[in-house]
Amino acid sequence: MSFVDLLISAILAFIMFSVGLSLTWRSFVVTFGRPKAFLGGLFLQLIVLPTLAFAIASIAQLPPAYKLGFMILSVCPGGTTSNFITYLLNANTALSISLTVVNSFLALFTVPLIVGLSVSHFMHAEAAISLPIGDTVLQIFAIIIIPTFLGVLLRRFRPTLAVKTTKPLKWITVTLLAVLFLIKFLATESQGGTGITGQEILAILPYSTAGNLLNLFAGYSLAKRLGVPRNDQVTMGIEVGIQNTSLAFLIGGTLLALEDSLKPALVYAMFTFFTAVVYGLIVKPEEWGKLKKLVAFRQRKKAVE
Repeated sequence: MSFVDLLISAILAFIMFSVGLSLTWRSFVVTFGRPKAFLGGLFLQLIVLPTLAFAIASIAQLPPAYKLGFMILSVCPGGTTSNFITYLLNANTALSISLTVVNSFLALFTVPLIVGLSVSHFMHAEAAISLPIGDTVLQIFAIIIIPTFLGVLLRRFRPTLAVKTTKPLKWITVTLLAVLFLIKFLATESQGGTGITGQEILAILPYSTAGNLLNLFAGYSLAKRLGVPRNDQVTMGIEVGIQNTSLAFLIGGTLLALEDSLKPALVYAMFTFFTAVVYGLIVKPEEWGKLKKLVAFRQRKKAVE
């Protein structure tokens, strides 16, 4: 693992710790006690996302490896970014984390099936795909479950400290997430960066954008049909609008050794943070008002100092 990858893993773990500070055990009890949104999110990620990706890949005027890349991305669960955005928007963070963790385990079975079929269909080849179970489980625990658990524990035994640090940590984690993206896109390939060209970005971007908007719309539509609360509507849309690009890199670059199949995931990661935030602010507009008040307060405070 490169230094860049280690640094990114550390940043993601810290982000999940800060997310955990906003949660209690009851948050998870309520999520599984009213499982409609949880089951709906699973349906979206296991069935709807691969179906939409296959439709887009089938009509896209792109090389076969790029089409395969869309299918790889569609079977990746939501990652720490989706958890973090849900947390930023004060939506159902427990639901987001629950969907990410469960889908990460299910990916051990869904990835070999769907990616194997996609290689056969788009590349006209056969590929035996199997995720490294030990490494995958270790990643889930080290980056998602353990840091979140530690944050929840601190909230349980030091509630005053947790509440005091939650707001400043939101700004710190936003900055760290921006640094994460800059590292991934600006670092050289030997350091763990991407090496994607502007021409490749322009070729993939229209299809990535269409796919992302369709995913967000599918999440919102199903959430409305299920009649779940607005926080769950925000969360379901974000969970299907953002995928774990690190897993996509592992599948395309390491397991398949097809560097071009990584590029749809790279382009997708460039803008989906922003579209997910906009989606959340449209569904839950009061968060936009809170954000403006917070920015105005900080500006006044800075002026006084």
